[in-house]
Amino acid sequence: MKKKHLQEDASVQGSVFLRLLKYAAPYWWQMALCLLFVLGITALEIYRPMLTGEAIDLFAKSADFSEIADIAVIYGVVLVLLFVFNFLNTWILQLTGQTIIYNIRQELFAHIHKLSMRYFDITPVGRIVTRVTNDVEALNDMYTQILVRLIKNVAKIVGLAIIMLRLNVRLALLAFCLLPLVIFLTVVFKRISKTTYRIVRTKLTALNTYLSEHISGMKVIQIFSREHEKDMEFKNRARDMYHASYREMMVFAIFRPLMYILSVVALCIILGAGGYTVLEGTISYGVLYMFTNYISSFFEPIQELAEQFSTLQSAMASAEKIFTILDEEPMVMNPEHPVELGEIRGKIEFDHVWFAYSGEDWVLRDVSFTIEPGQSVAFVGATGAGKSSILNLIGRYYDVQKGRITIDGVDIREMSTDELRSAIGQVQQDVFVFTGDVKSNIRLKNDSITDEEVKEAARYVNADSFIEQLEHAYEEEVTERGATFSAGQRQLLSFARTLAYDPSILVLDEATANIDTETELLIQEALQKLMEGRTTIMVAHRLSTIQHADKIMVMHKGKLRESGTHQELLNMDGIYKKLYELQLKGANS
Repeated sequence: MKKKHLQEDASVQGSVFLRLLKYAAPYWWQMALCLLFVLGITALEIYRPMLTGEAIDLFAKSADFSEIADIAVIYGVVLVLLFVFNFLNTWILQLTGQTIIYNIRQELFAHIHKLSMRYFDITPVGRIVTRVTNDVEALNDMYTQILVRLIKNVAKIVGLAIIMLRLNVRLALLAFCLLPLVIFLTVVFKRISKTTYRIVRTKLTALNTYLSEHISGMKVIQIFSREHEKDMEFKNRARDMYHASYREMMVFAIFRPLMYILSVVALCIILGAGGYTVLEGTISYGVLYMFTNYISSFFEPIQELAEQFSTLQSAMASAEKIFTILDEEPMVMNPEHPVELGEIRGKIEFDHVWFAYSGEDWVLRDVSFTIEPGQSVAFVGATGAGKSSILNLIGRYYDVQKGRITIDGVDIREMSTDELRSAIGQVQQDVFVFTGDVKSNIRLKNDSITDEEVKEAARYVNADSFIEQLEHAYEEEVTERGATFSAGQRQLLSFARTLAYDPSILVLDEATANIDTETELLIQEALQKLMEGRTTIMVAHRLSTIQHADKIMVMHKGKLRESGTHQELLNMDGIYKKLYELQLKGANS
C-alpha cells in the first residue's frame, strides 16, 4: 500500500514538474544560454586549481619566473571570465525567472476571476491570497536557481571525478570511499525535508487564512471583547508554524554539519595518503594541492544537490497547490458560441426553476414568473425564502439545477456572461468600497465612463451632496472598505456606481437598508426617474419601500406563494397582508 502511494505521489510530482517546465518553454533560448554559461563557469572552476597546482610545481622546481608569470596572466583571465559568465548568467536567469513568475501570477489571478461564486463561498480568502503570493514566489528559486544549478552541480561532480581519476586513480578511489554514506544521507535528507516543506506550506496557509478572516472581522472581535481569546488562538497557530519551521531548520542543521564532517574526513584521508605518496615521489606537491582543493569542491555540490532537491520539493508542493486552483473548473461556463442579443429589452422569465447551493437542499422549488420589459417587480418574504437567490440566478452567478431562466426569450446559459452582467446593474445591501478615490470607485476602471458621466450619476442619486463637501471632492482618497464613510454614504456611492454603467436591468437588493429616512426620501425621486424604461427588480424587508412596484411577488420557503400589486395582495388576506400588518404594528408600537 505504501509502495502504491509512493508511485502515485511520484506520478503527481512528475506531472507537476512537466507543467512547470511548460512555463519555461517560451524562454528556451535564454535557458540554453544560461546553461552554456554555467558549463563554462564549471569548467573554469575546475581548471583554476590546475593552474595553482602547476604554479606550485614550478615553485618547487625553482623554475623561471616568466613561466610563473604566464600562469598568473592565465589565472587572471580565468577570473575575469568567471566574473563575466557569472554576471551574464545571473542577469539573464533572474530576468527570465521573474518574467515566468509574473506570467504565472497573472494567469492565476485571471483564472480566479473566472471561478464561480460557489468557489468563494467555500474557500477562505487567506488561502487564495497565499496561493497568489507565497506559493507563486516559492517557484522563483526553482526557475532562477535550482534548474540551472542542478545541472551545474551534476556537471561539476562528474567533471571533478574524471579529473581526479586522471590525476591519480588510487587517491581518487580513496576520496570516493565515503560516497555510499554521502548518498545514503542525501536520500534520507531528501525524504525528510520533503515532508517538512509540505508541513510548513500547510501551516503558512492556515496562518494566512486565520489572519485574513480575523483582521476583516476585527470590529466584531472588539465589540464582544474577545481580544484575549483570539490572541491565545493566534499564539497556538503561530506556535504550530514555529514548530514546523523549527523542524525544517533542524533537518538542515543536522545534514549540513554531517556533510561538512564527511568532507573533512575525506580531506584527512587524502592528506595522509597523498602526503605519503608525495614523499615516495609518486605525485608532485601540485597534484596533492589539486586533490585537496578538489575534494572540498567535490562534496560541496553533493550537499547543494540535496538542498536543491529539497527546495525543488518545496516548489513542487507550492505548484501542486497552485495547479489545484488552475484546475478548478468554473461551475458557470460560457457557451462556445454565445447568442448575442445586442440591445437587451429586459424581459425576464423563470420557467419551473429549481435551485440548491448544495445537493438537493432546495432554496427555490418550481418557481415560475414573468417580468415584462420596463416593469418594476419586488420580492418579499421571510429570511431564507429565496429572494436574494433569485437575484443571483438572474446575473448567472450560479446555474439552476432544473428549469431555465430567459432574458428576452433567450436562455441565459446560451448568453455570454459579460453581455448578461453588463446589462444588469446591481445594488447590494453590503457595499464594498475599494482603495483609491471617489471617482475610481464609481467608474471601476471603466475608462469609457467620462468624469462628467461620473458626476451625473452622483447627482442623480444625490451622492454629490456629500461628495462635494469632501476636501478633494471626487478626487478624495478612499481608505480600504470605505471606513471613513458612513453606511449611507457608501450605499449612495454604490447607487452612483451602478447607474454610471447605464444598465437595462436594475437590481436592488435591500438597497435602502442602510440609508436613513431623510436620505431615502432624497433618492426616491431619482430612483423613479432611473426606473423609467428599465426592468427593475427589488428585494426589501421594509414593505413601505416597494409599495409603488408594478408587481409584488411573495416568496415563502422557496416557493412563489402570492403575486400582485400592493392593494391586490392586501385584498387576498394572505402572507403579504400578515407581513404588512406586522410591520405596521411594529412601526406604531
